[in-house]
Amino acid sequence: MKQILVTGAAGFIASRVCEMLLEKGESVVGLDNMNDYYDVELKEYRLSKLINHPNFVFYKADIEKIEDLKPIFEKHNFRSVFNLAARAGVRYSIENPWVYLRTNTEGTLNLLELMKDFGVGKFILASTSSLYAGLPLPFNESSNVNTPISPYAASKQAAEAYAYTYHKQFGIDVTILRYFTVFGPGGRPDMAPYRFVKWILEGTPIKLYGDGSQSRDFTYIDDIARGTILSEKPLSFEIINLGGGKEPVQINQFIMWIEELTGKKAIIQSMPFNSIDMFETMANIDKAKSLLNWIPEINTYEGLGLMLKNVNLYKFKID
Repeated sequence: MKQILVTGAAGFIASRVCEMLLEKGESVVGLDNMNDYYDVELKEYRLSKLINHPNFVFYKADIEKIEDLKPIFEKHNFRSVFNLAARAGVRYSIENPWVYLRTNTEGTLNLLELMKDFGVGKFILASTSSLYAGLPLPFNESSNVNTPISPYAASKQAAEAYAYTYHKQFGIDVTILRYFTVFGPGGRPDMAPYRFVKWILEGTPIKLYGDGSQSRDFTYIDDIARGTILSEKPLSFEIINLGGGKEPVQINQFIMWIEELTGKKAIIQSMPFNSIDMFETMANIDKAKSLLNWIPEINTYEGLGLMLKNVNLYKFKID
């Protein structure tokens, strides 16, 4: 049986994708460099749920290093590659743009080059709604995204461009997924949903950038993972939004819902709005509906309730 390669396998989205693929009876090869961008113990926790599965093989490897990747492609027979490894976070990309270039852009190029050499036909690339900064709502895949406002977005735009080139020149079937504010149990500790829940549970002041009127198209992790797996189907070349697809939720409302579900009052520490942040996001998901038969099933309030079912997940450190 041909295998599926999932990069970033200890990450938030990729680990859930691996779980769902294994539940479907697929054979999965996961790789991750286990970097310390955030608490490595959280990555180890996610990986612990995969590592003993008989159909899962893990490599500690870095997509930035083609010499790490080539022996894996030589050993396994892949039918598709889910490139879900990434350096994420717009703010840190201002401080260290080089690592975003190396992982998000050069890492993608390394995988595409090996796919070409080893005859792997399907590539799924995790991209971002950050590319839509400054464009009118709702964000549409056909929009011109040539004005990224962060090195993170720029690195993802370049990765998308390389994916198109390898589709055009070498016939690789490519699906690019632009994700919108993914949240859920075991989420990334550098993102607001995890931080807000952790801080409210602890009674620690929330650092709120701006007045809280900014809004996000929150999308629950299981919906994102399900849509990601559906995108393995042959599509030639497509860019598809995976987002909530309804009215975005204001950050103030999001905090109020956490207060309601926890019975605890948030302590707000107001911070200046950061110009690198987007004020509002909202996905047009018509393509996801028509091409993948996908719509999100879990709304933001329900997802928050699921996040809070295991408060032990909020023990991990955040900076």
